[in-house]
Amino acid sequence: MIIRLFCAAGMSTSLLVAKMQEAAKEKGKDADIAAFPISEMERMSDDIDVALLGPQVGFQLEKAKSICGPKGIPVDVIPMADYGMCNGMNVLKFAYKLAKNK
Repeated sequence: MIIRLFCAAGMSTSLLVAKMQEAAKEKGKDADIAAFPISEMERMSDDIDVALLGPQVGFQLEKAKSICGPKGIPVDVIPMADYGMCNGMNVLKFAYKLAKNK
């Protein structure tokens, strides 16, 4: 599973990415998780399974859907509580649920 997180600069989600990687390892999931600035979405959205937006760029969800939709990539905004608490397990589950529903 290839999961990409997109935020304002690509740095604020680095701690969350680490927590998600820990959660994936704990669950025995093979997940490639990385964060990028939202400005890189078009370039970085090839060959991924799920795109997640940080809450601070949630207002760009429609634009993200226009980039990801034609590629069949589910995209949504990470719930604020899970993002703020850096709850890697919940965000990982959120990503897998999105992928399953595509």
